[in-house]
Amino acid sequence: MKGGKLPTATFPVISDPGSPDGTLSAAATLSSIARPLLALLQRRLGAPPLSLVLWNGVELALSPVSPIARLVVKNPRTLAKIALDPAFQIAESYRTGELQVDGDLVAALDAVFQRWPDGTGAGKWSLRSALRGSSRDDVQHHYDIGNAFYRLWLDREMVYTCAYYDPPDASLDQAQVAKMDYVCRKLRLQPGDRVLEAGCGWGALARHMARAYGASVTACNVSREQVRYARERAREEGLDRAVEYLEDDYRNVRGRFDVFVSVGMLEHVGRGHYRSLGRLIDECLEPERGRGLLHFIGRNRPTALNPWIRRHIFPGAYPPTLSEVMEDVLEPWNFSVTDVENLRLHYARTLRHWLERFEAAAGEVEAMFDRAFVRAWRLYLASSQVAFRTGYMQLFQMVFQRPRANDLPWTRAHLYAVPEPRRGEL
Repeated sequence: MKGGKLPTATFPVISDPGSPDGTLSAAATLSSIARPLLALLQRRLGAPPLSLVLWNGVELALSPVSPIARLVVKNPRTLAKIALDPAFQIAESYRTGELQVDGDLVAALDAVFQRWPDGTGAGKWSLRSALRGSSRDDVQHHYDIGNAFYRLWLDREMVYTCAYYDPPDASLDQAQVAKMDYVCRKLRLQPGDRVLEAGCGWGALARHMARAYGASVTACNVSREQVRYARERAREEGLDRAVEYLEDDYRNVRGRFDVFVSVGMLEHVGRGHYRSLGRLIDECLEPERGRGLLHFIGRNRPTALNPWIRRHIFPGAYPPTLSEVMEDVLEPWNFSVTDVENLRLHYARTLRHWLERFEAAAGEVEAMFDRAFVRAWRLYLASSQVAFRTGYMQLFQMVFQRPRANDLPWTRAHLYAVPEPRRGEL
């Protein structure tokens, strides 16, 4: 703002209850501070088709377009916070209940994302390296809050990554199995293949690779709750000899493998450790035919993750660009990239299903935690759905292999062929 002067508010008044004594309209009594804050908020949000309901009952339009939802601000302090730092404070005020959304939350967020330039308001963020200690703490902050919580709204296999909707109207359970099959087909997995999976979640992919493809899998994870669950499931399904779950950092794994796979872990590694990840992959993969797949949330260009998400949901997370992964993970070790695909719309649909299930279980979630936790996770799931739908976030799958391996498929037909029935398949 040139000269430090705040802009003047220009909001159409939708409703005005009047002042308590009936002599003035409530809109007319807005303070000299509130008016420029309103204008600043309007400018920073890009005038989305929303209305703002103030603490005195005045409802103001943020856009000439008819509002699709109402933002209810409880007090002047909340207005000041969200006007000065909308990227963080809109989310934080929603979490605490100081800001309410009347109407469809996803539609309201979509309206903001559509008008909010990529990265605007994100603030300065120095990339934090995921050191061994801090990465474990960060992972446990998110994943070790209780398997019972995630069981309420994930699929039956407890897969907490992007599903693959083929056909598009598949259920969440079907789409998650389809994703695991898709990953295995991209890796051209064969019986007897030795697989290293870094960051295995609750272990579904490792069990699927062993059960449906006959692979021998070593899967590592620093989440104690997830590893405990994965080991129990493997024992119950008679797969504990084919799958080994290690409660350890992937950087401590040693040995030779035919395949490396990582689904949903790269976002937690930290840019400063990409080269050490690449070195590990190079050291563990067979020198002639070794191959791998990286599945990760990413961005089109380097941009900080929303600070509210980093504080309350994913501490230490960083979604990389394709060029960052190429430059620091694959290129130093001369890996050849054979396939890249963007599945962001599949992730948007996955998040829609997660949010529907989460809302159905919101009462149980509140009993486990509290109302602020419910609002925080509702906002996280809804905003993530919108972020992928609007292209603010991407979901990449990169397939790579040793440069001299020539046993490549001539076409991509193997990716879309209907798989033959396999033993013990879900």
